[in-house]
Amino acid sequence: MIIVEACVNSVASAIEAEKGGAYRVELCDNLYEGGTTPSAAAIIMTAQSIGIDLHVLIRPRGGDFLYTDLEFEVMKRDIAFCKENGVKGVVLGVLTEFAEVDIKRTLELVKAASPMSVTFHRAFDMAINPIKSLEDVISAGCHRILTSGLSNKVTNGQEIIRMLVKKANGRLIIMAGSGINHENAEELVKYTGVTEIHASARSSYPSKMLYRKQNLYLGGLPEIPEFEISLTDSNKIKLIVQSVSEY
Repeated sequence: MIIVEACVNSVASAIEAEKGGAYRVELCDNLYEGGTTPSAAAIIMTAQSIGIDLHVLIRPRGGDFLYTDLEFEVMKRDIAFCKENGVKGVVLGVLTEFAEVDIKRTLELVKAASPMSVTFHRAFDMAINPIKSLEDVISAGCHRILTSGLSNKVTNGQEIIRMLVKKANGRLIIMAGSGINHENAEELVKYTGVTEIHASARSSYPSKMLYRKQNLYLGGLPEIPEFEISLTDSNKIKLIVQSVSEY
C-alpha cells in the first residue's frame, strides 16, 4: 500500500484530509515560510479531532536550519509537548553551517522523541551532499526522509529520489513530496519506488469579509493573499489516494 500523507495547516484541514482518505497528516503553520511549529491548541485539537496518525512539524522559525542553542531548546520542548499529547510522530531537520546534517543534534532530538516516529524533512534538500546526508540521517536514527529530490518539485527530482530509494535499501523510508497531485502521483511511485508520498492538496476559498482594506499586506508581500483561506481539499486527497491505490 502506498501511504499518502497530507500536509495540513489547521485542524479543519486535518479533518478534510481524513475525509479524503489520507493515511496520516503532518500539521504545520506558516506554510508561506515553508512551515513552522503549530500552536499548542492546534496540536491538541487536531489529535482529538482525527482518527488517523498525526505528525507535527518541529521548526521554531522560517529561514535556514542552523539553529541557536535557544532555538534548539525550543525544539526539544515542542517535542516533549507532542509526546505528552498523543502525537504519533515529529518532523524535523537540523544542519551545520556547512550544510551537512547535524548528526549530534539530530540524534539528540530522535532520542527525545522516542517512541514517536521521526521524519527528517526537506532540510535534506538544502544539504550539500545527498548521499552523505542519507547516511547521516540513517545513523541519527530517523525513520524517514521527506524529499523533493533536491528540486522545487518532485517532477524535476525523480532521478535523485529513485537513487535515494535504492541507496536506502529499506534502512529508512524515502517519502517524496512537493508538487504531488493526482496527475503525477502514479508515475512518480512507479518510477522511483517510493512507498510514501506527501501532498498539500489545498484549495483557496474567498474570505467572507464584506469590507476589505486594499493595498495593505500584513505579510509585507502583495503575492501573499490577504483575503483567501487555504484549506486541504478532501476531493484532491481522494483523487491522489485513488491514483496510487493499485500499488
